[in-house]
Amino acid sequence: MKRSIIRSKLFLLTGSVFIFLLMGCGGDPLTQRDTPTRGAMRVAVDESYKLFMESEIYTFESIYKYVKLDTLYGAEAEVFEEFMNDSVQLIFVNRKLTNRENEILTSRQIVPKTTLLAYDAVALIVNSENPEIKIPYDRIQDIFTGKVTTWSQINPSSQLGNISVVFDHYKSGNPRYFKEKFNLDTLPACCYAVQSNQEVINYVERNRSALGVISVNWISDKRDSVSNDFLSRISVVGISTPGDNDPAASFYRPYQAYIAEGLYPFIREVYCINRQTYHGLAYGLSAFVASDKGQLIILHSGLVPATQPIRIVEIKK
Repeated sequence: MKRSIIRSKLFLLTGSVFIFLLMGCGGDPLTQRDTPTRGAMRVAVDESYKLFMESEIYTFESIYKYVKLDTLYGAEAEVFEEFMNDSVQLIFVNRKLTNRENEILTSRQIVPKTTLLAYDAVALIVNSENPEIKIPYDRIQDIFTGKVTTWSQINPSSQLGNISVVFDHYKSGNPRYFKEKFNLDTLPACCYAVQSNQEVINYVERNRSALGVISVNWISDKRDSVSNDFLSRISVVGISTPGDNDPAASFYRPYQAYIAEGLYPFIREVYCINRQTYHGLAYGLSAFVASDKGQLIILHSGLVPATQPIRIVEIKK
């Protein structure tokens, strides 16, 4: 009996040591402090980049099986709010931190790291029945400054009536972009907002007089069924270079080559901003998106990679 008790105690002790060693060697990787290729983390992404970031995150999690990312997609202002409130450690956006935001983080002894990932474009779209698929740059500026309010001011023979400019969200980076681009305090009364890029496309499809403003990523990936479906339902506007109002001018749509060469006039940069104070999962994901594999995903999405060279091929008929 006594030997049986001793053996039982020895078994329990051995089992406890074994469990302790297992925990020391690894245990549940999602409950421990994260590393660049291991752990759990919440990430916030500007909804403009949902399509290509879904591919980036899926690939990253497929390569590193002990990674779990909880991704929040939202309007630009919402993403920065989560970041400044310490709700997320890493964000993907199309603007840098402001001086005030940097000061706040510095006062908390946080030094954010900003990485340029890609070059993006703001696309203008119209109803498939709208013949105005080429609009001079200066007329676009006149729309956003309130000087042009009807389609007949662009084309005297147009019967479409008043122009309705539709943004993805009033807190998104798209209205902010045009306010900064044209040095505006406010946008004109013809501007409205819905809730997402997808809703902008839906609205333009239903309204012949609408001019939609979206991120080009939603219509740029030729391999993506979502992009192809959207492209079949609307038309993308070609825009001339600033000051060139000649009807025979060259008009550029937000294609990769025109973005890369700077010919399309409404180009912006895509960044990831990391506030982690240690070498953790935020560093791992940002490094992956900036790597060869991550940049290839960006290239296939229709944006222009920022950290890898690209080759432009001209095909002549």
